[in-house]
Amino acid sequence: MNSTLLQMSVLMACGIGWKILKPANLGAEQTRLILTSVVYYLFLPAMVLEVLWNSDLGMHSVNFMLMGASSILVAMFCTWAIGKCLKLENKRLGAIILATVPNVTYLGLPFLEQTFGYWARSVAIQVDLFSAAPIVFTLGIMVARHYGEDATENAKSVLSFLNAPPFWAAAIAIILNLNGISAPVWFAAALQKLSGAVVPLMLISLGLALNWRAVTRKNIPYVLPVIIIKMCLLPLFAMTLASYLTMDGQYKAAAVLDLAMPSMVVGVVFCDRYKLDSALYAMTVTVTTALSLFTLPFWHHLLVNEFMQ
Repeated sequence: MNSTLLQMSVLMACGIGWKILKPANLGAEQTRLILTSVVYYLFLPAMVLEVLWNSDLGMHSVNFMLMGASSILVAMFCTWAIGKCLKLENKRLGAIILATVPNVTYLGLPFLEQTFGYWARSVAIQVDLFSAAPIVFTLGIMVARHYGEDATENAKSVLSFLNAPPFWAAAIAIILNLNGISAPVWFAAALQKLSGAVVPLMLISLGLALNWRAVTRKNIPYVLPVIIIKMCLLPLFAMTLASYLTMDGQYKAAAVLDLAMPSMVVGVVFCDRYKLDSALYAMTVTVTTALSLFTLPFWHHLLVNEFMQ
């Protein structure tokens, strides 16, 4: 576990170092946009196609969807309830609700693969595509619109996220998988090589996204509820729910650990787009990511003892 965290920290540190040094006069935002775009449109769809094409897409997929969706929705509701009790202004409330969604792909995928092995990539991808991403791009957008400002005259449908390369790849992979069609050796090898670029580029882009300047004392009271709910309550709820599901212990442990990840990075895009509190959101991502270096080993130890012994 310590070795895994050190490897991931080195790659994130590369992103932080790039942000400071700006090689070739490429700033952090410009570089991160390029990296995430290449990953989103090429490398990640290749990985989704490779992994789901050869995965067991039976009841495990239903369980991942149930566990992920239920846990995220409970966390979002608890955050909303606390925000209402504290009478937070709309732009802050919207930001912290979005911040309860875990970073199941950009951090979860490499962490699960390094911790459990190659097979765990399928867990992270299914948790993302079948639960986290649909919630983010439907309910998440509705939350951002409700608590923020939407100046566009013709807003896109919340279902437009389905028109995206990772979901196209997932649909194709599921069709091929269920029909028992095997990938040609040369094509499978090409997909594997493309997939190999996903993990390092994701971690470097995460390092580029961290913003320590956004960490301010005045935002601490608003970040604390997210830390408690996101890092403690959400994985505890997922762990409890997993104990009632019919699934191998290693899959339960991997799915719960994926849901224990820090706040997702992509939420800052929604905050900027709908004029929520972007600084508060950036601080939440940075603080929860730093804390995850301590919380993830704790949850890993607990889950291994609970489900894998």
